[in-house]
Amino acid sequence: MALDPQELGQSNSDLAAILQELRKRAGLSGVQLARRVNISQSKISKIETGKVTPSLVDVELILRALGTPPDLMAHVTALARIANTEWQDARALRRKGLDKKQVELATLEQNSTEFRYFLPTMITGLLATPDYIRASLAPFPGDHSKAIAKKLERQAVLYDSTKRFSFILTEQACLWPLLPGQAMAMQLDRLISVSRLPNVRLGVIPMAGHMPWAPLNVFTIYNASLATVEVSTGALIFRDPRDIEEYLSEFRTFEGYSLWHDAARRKLSEWADRHRAIPRDL
Repeated sequence: MALDPQELGQSNSDLAAILQELRKRAGLSGVQLARRVNISQSKISKIETGKVTPSLVDVELILRALGTPPDLMAHVTALARIANTEWQDARALRRKGLDKKQVELATLEQNSTEFRYFLPTMITGLLATPDYIRASLAPFPGDHSKAIAKKLERQAVLYDSTKRFSFILTEQACLWPLLPGQAMAMQLDRLISVSRLPNVRLGVIPMAGHMPWAPLNVFTIYNASLATVEVSTGALIFRDPRDIEEYLSEFRTFEGYSLWHDAARRKLSEWADRHRAIPRDL
């Protein structure tokens, strides 16, 4: 199903109104519907008032309990999928200030304990050196000093032993020359250092051998309950369990292609040496 960014974030109230209307048409009270679908009456009430966004599974249970016709069921299910997806426009974020996005990410990291990052194109801010962060923001106009400071502050979360991190980086992400050779080598040295933290798993995927699966996007999974997918013009945020399971499955696939532990560190060291071999004036 195609998702129109203009609809994202606007559909929850529509979904709530439709579900409430369908329940009333079926002649059921909120208590009666709650019993049929084994969902608490308070949750039914919050769904119908738009205070809680129901998952696709919840919506399907409710629609079946109400005897909804197939064509209407398809329409409402599509609306539920949109309601479970949020679009964050990159240009709007830049206008608001990139440091505001860093505060939002820090809050998400504070409230999560398990993180999975798939990085096919660039190195994420949690792993980046100050030079790399500065270079990644350079194409965008404005003063980025606050955003850079916030990105560096966020890196402290890596040293929280109550949290677990898994990073997968492709060879392209590690070799893309965002910085001059020596600075890129220092960036890869940092990856090696971070990979030794007891709560961090860092894998790399060399561009060799047969890999019958091609990555499309950068994505991050938080606690197996929220996934963010980055594209050039913004980010999609998925909360529905089925969408998240798709990204978990994709992450597990790439885990199988990755080098880990000492093998990953040897490959990173090899790539760092390749950067160091680049003449300084290039």
